[in-house]
Amino acid sequence: MRRYLRDRLLQAVGVVFLVTTLTFLLVHLAPGDPLNAALDRPGVTEEIRAQWRQQFGLDRPIGEQYVRWIVNVPRGELGYSFSHRRPVRDVLLDAMPRTLLLVGLALALSFALGVAVGVLQAERVGSPRDRWLGRGLLLLYSVPDFWLALLALLLFAYRLPILPPGGIVDPVLHDYLPFGRRVLDRLAHLVLPVVTLALLTSAVIARHQRSSLLAVLPSDWMRTALAKGLRWRDAVRRHALRNALLSTITLFGLSLPAMAGGAVFVEKVFSWPGMGMVTVNAIGARDYPLITAGVLVISVAVAVGALVADLAVAAADPRIRMQ
Repeated sequence: MRRYLRDRLLQAVGVVFLVTTLTFLLVHLAPGDPLNAALDRPGVTEEIRAQWRQQFGLDRPIGEQYVRWIVNVPRGELGYSFSHRRPVRDVLLDAMPRTLLLVGLALALSFALGVAVGVLQAERVGSPRDRWLGRGLLLLYSVPDFWLALLALLLFAYRLPILPPGGIVDPVLHDYLPFGRRVLDRLAHLVLPVVTLALLTSAVIARHQRSSLLAVLPSDWMRTALAKGLRWRDAVRRHALRNALLSTITLFGLSLPAMAGGAVFVEKVFSWPGMGMVTVNAIGARDYPLITAGVLVISVAVAVGALVADLAVAAADPRIRMQ
């Protein structure tokens, strides 16, 4: 098990290093000046621009800038955000908990929905329930994430104004509400982004769960359980589901990249002040340090999610532990 963990850790570190290195090179080689947004106002002379470039090391060769960045990252020094005019670390510390809350709730909801729908389909293969659920999942899987977010915003925030259109809380009334109303206000602002992200991923999980169940249903131990008098539904949910969940657990790590990518658009549509919105705004402002640090954090989260999924599969399957 130690060797298995060591190999997975080395793979995760290699992936994070490769992704962040490519991001650093691409954003620095792309045309444009990251100081334009901060210094684009009357009275800023070329001498001031040159002084700022020297202060932040932008006048150095790209290789030297990369080495300095690599050396500073382990110490938590991620640079200075030109667009926010704050250290990058402070910007990320403000945005990261909001994205973790959004993605964590969406992951939990998507796996609960996906596994439940997959079981409902596998219990009655070929039935009208199976066919209609399959069509609905295919429709959800085909919808782009930003389009589904815009549709949910239009339907439930404007046509049927039952949910707030965006933000994390009501900017006017939240501080004046009693504690219980403040909690409800925050939960109401979470509904649309969380459900949008969850629906996008639950379609993949449900289809995968159905296929995994269909692969284990013809097993001998299922026939034995049925021969002993166990009902079909109980046999599927108590015996087949446990064995079919092993491959679905792997989707946990694979779902994190989809969640991270979908969170970028969902946060932008619903004005959720998390990592996705910060990264999108940083790209528009050519904020090199914030872009690179954002990609670093997202890649670390994806690598950790894949590592947790591998360890969960190893813990659930004794054959992997023996290997």
